[in-house]
Amino acid sequence: MYIEGSVVWERFKNPRQYLEERKLTERWLRAAFVAKGGKPRALYPIYTVLGQSKWLLREADATTMATTAEIKIPLSTLKECDVSFTYPDSMISHWFGKDKPEEFYQPDCHGIVFTLSEILSIVEAKGLPEEGWETNTPSHLAHYIEAQVWNHELLSKYRNQL
Repeated sequence: MYIEGSVVWERFKNPRQYLEERKLTERWLRAAFVAKGGKPRALYPIYTVLGQSKWLLREADATTMATTAEIKIPLSTLKECDVSFTYPDSMISHWFGKDKPEEFYQPDCHGIVFTLSEILSIVEAKGLPEEGWETNTPSHLAHYIEAQVWNHELLSKYRNQL
């Protein structure tokens, strides 16, 4: 899956390391989500983006665009117990929350798993990232709110949109 120079596929350069970090991140996500009342029905989430990501549209290369698709899922489909959120991407949020890099770390959003109501309150106050929400995340890292859907059945009817 590795594609040199691709902002999306570059992360697979070392697949073993990526998989180890992904598993650590998913354990953290699940535990934090359950601690906030989440009821994951799957062992791992399906990763999505809240809203449309200007960063992803700007940074995606031709291979990424050819191998991905956009579907729109109304937030009303999701319940508080079925979805969690991070800013930015969960692996980056986990990394920043753990290592707290001085130049990038934001304690109010990094290393935190948000519920649906929490993230909606943040978006209402700040907007979406890149739409008034000032961050100091490096430009080569994701600038979006990631949504982790823990009930895969909720998404099944949207597969036909592909």
